[in-house]
Amino acid sequence: TATQITPTADEDVNALAESIEDEDIDAEAAPLVRLVNLILLKALKMRASDIHFEPYPDEFRIRFRVDGVLHDIDSPPQKLQTAMITRLKIMAKLDLAEKRVPQDGRIQMRLDGKDIDFRVSSLPAIWGESIVLRILDKTGLLLGLEQVGFMPDNVALFKKLIKRPNGIILMTGPTGSGKTTTLYAALNAINTVDTKIITVEHPVEYIIEGINQVQVDEHIGLSFGLVLRTMLRQAPNVILVGEMRDLETAETGIRAALTGHLVFSTLHTNDAPGATTRLVEMGIKPYLVSSALQAVIAQRLIRKICPDCKEMYYPPPAHIEEFGMDPEDFRGQPFYQGIGCHACNFTGYRGRTAIHEIMVMSEDLRALVLKSASAEKVRRKAREDGMRTLREDGWQKILKGDSTMEEVMRVTADELVM
Repeated sequence: TATQITPTADEDVNALAESIEDEDIDAEAAPLVRLVNLILLKALKMRASDIHFEPYPDEFRIRFRVDGVLHDIDSPPQKLQTAMITRLKIMAKLDLAEKRVPQDGRIQMRLDGKDIDFRVSSLPAIWGESIVLRILDKTGLLLGLEQVGFMPDNVALFKKLIKRPNGIILMTGPTGSGKTTTLYAALNAINTVDTKIITVEHPVEYIIEGINQVQVDEHIGLSFGLVLRTMLRQAPNVILVGEMRDLETAETGIRAALTGHLVFSTLHTNDAPGATTRLVEMGIKPYLVSSALQAVIAQRLIRKICPDCKEMYYPPPAHIEEFGMDPEDFRGQPFYQGIGCHACNFTGYRGRTAIHEIMVMSEDLRALVLKSASAEKVRRKAREDGMRTLREDGWQKILKGDSTMEEVMRVTADELVM
């Protein structure tokens, strides 16, 4: 079939696009199939997490998101736009005739000897359909807890938390901050023969052997709330709820945590303390949050310095001060940066690691939540209890030579420096 027309990674996207004759501008024609497959292969080779196909009045733009940052790639001639979008819709089994409403689909391919899933989203924009592919590379997912970026003290703390018999452990952070990867690493660490684990996700991104995974489907009424209520009758020890997205899901998850289950879930908040107020704002009674919550882990991904062009330098004291640290404490301390090379596409960075903020619920914190205290008060108390903030955790990574001050500041720009 046409999808088996496999390009090689060293082919040039621009040259292949320019060579396509007018009579071959067809979604099923071999040259166009080869071009689309080549773009997907290039994205994989560049370690992209997303591919953006964007129509504009004067160009058909293609961008890859690599290590969290968007990069332009050579865009094909605009005359190929419609055929390429159609090709992607065919591969994702979307309705070709429907161009007025968004659609979601999935592409499963074998590229470069690996089975790769692409989550596909189409959006009708004024110049044509915009398509984004999220790359789900199964080979890179099931990491050990030591591999997700925890500092040694935090990995020891997290291992203790996930062995608790009940309660809720929340991961917070924006979309694409690696929450799922860390939670899957946690499940993998406790996935033993004597532990029954059930997940409810939208969608199930990766299959984990030995775990019952359920994918919600709102079209047939299979909602988070319904699955969660039903799974409690399956007597699990551990439950993963993909996201606390509404009051019903959050309430059911918290009640499960209070009836002897260990529950993992995610929330979108800027930091760990903010999760307590977010749950109360959603409509959960403060006494339930105070009783059920065991810990909140905030996570962000930062780019790592490229090992091929890494060099030592001594930053001006003003830079250290701007970060929120005292330059006098780090006089003579070497720092590192990437100067840019072919291996990192001249960015100075290659690959990513995580930074964390782990807030363990102490009796004092539970008392504050019970009184509906502000996130700021909760944060202050958590720091008194020894919580290291995202930026402070990032500083540890900087001193280790993993990343740069500029990168950690970029990623933690929303953090209050206290």
